[in-house]
Amino acid sequence: MKDLLSFLINKITNSSEFEISETEEEGRVIYNVKSDPSIIGLIIGKSGRTIKNIRKILSVRAVLEGKSVAVSVEEK
Repeated sequence: MKDLLSFLINKITNSSEFEISETEEEGRVIYNVKSDPSIIGLIIGKSGRTIKNIRKILSVRAVLEGKSVAVSVEEK
């Protein structure tokens, strides 16, 4: 699932200036995306639409794998 998230962000931003860390708490996988301030706007999108859609795509994949997932975005 980390590969899927990396692929989506890479294609949306056309940049590889981000890092993804993965933690697991109580059966929930949490992805923390740290990126340059210049591409954070592209990841979040207008009114948060892009990050919401990224979360929806990952949640579909998580349901297929029997997991729960969360995604957060921060500046480096």
